[in-house]
Amino acid sequence: MRILFAEDEKDLNNIITRTLTDEHYSVDSCFNGQEAIDYLEMAEYDVVILDIMMPKKDGYAVLKKIRDKDTSTPVLFLTALDAVEERVKGLDAGANDYLVKPFSIDELLARVRVLARSRHSVKSTLLTCDDLTLDTSSHVVKRGNATIDLSAKEYQLLEYLMYNRGKTLSRQQIEDHIWNYDYEGGTNVVDVYIRYLRRKIDKDYEKKLIHTKRGMGYMLKGDD
Repeated sequence: MRILFAEDEKDLNNIITRTLTDEHYSVDSCFNGQEAIDYLEMAEYDVVILDIMMPKKDGYAVLKKIRDKDTSTPVLFLTALDAVEERVKGLDAGANDYLVKPFSIDELLARVRVLARSRHSVKSTLLTCDDLTLDTSSHVVKRGNATIDLSAKEYQLLEYLMYNRGKTLSRQQIEDHIWNYDYEGGTNVVDVYIRYLRRKIDKDYEKKLIHTKRGMGYMLKGDD
């Protein structure tokens, strides 16, 4: 899951970016509204987190750019403006949620999970595919009763596949949603991590869940 985070307070930006990264999100962070718009013109995000009062372009200007492009990207406003009329203004402008500073990190993460689920029309934190389960809150992955240990990037890949269960995802789609602009690896990175995942969730099981669609990409699919 790829997140864009725009916040001009550098210490807060660094803390939230590290926290989101530790929670297995791929994060592009920036410090003003114009940078946020530049990122949005080059990539698609699963969730966007915006401070309202930013240099160059404020959060409302960035939100307008997002909504002019599409209506489905979930947007969370972070702001010190706590008056009811400000919250109403933000929600009426097209934000999906509004969190007032100072805030709890745990609450922020919970709201991000809700927005991510809404992006994919999922109501539960527990994603399933046949006997494979992934809990987006605890990050516990199981196949049957066996817990599977995944690296952060393996987890991100599996989560994205599970959110899109039954859909064929191209290598480019996967790369765009799992790796941010800091990535400088090889061109076959998606194939490499698909192999890693297969070893952990498919190798020891008769029923295979990760399927290759030749010339198209990959799909996670079970009998359910």
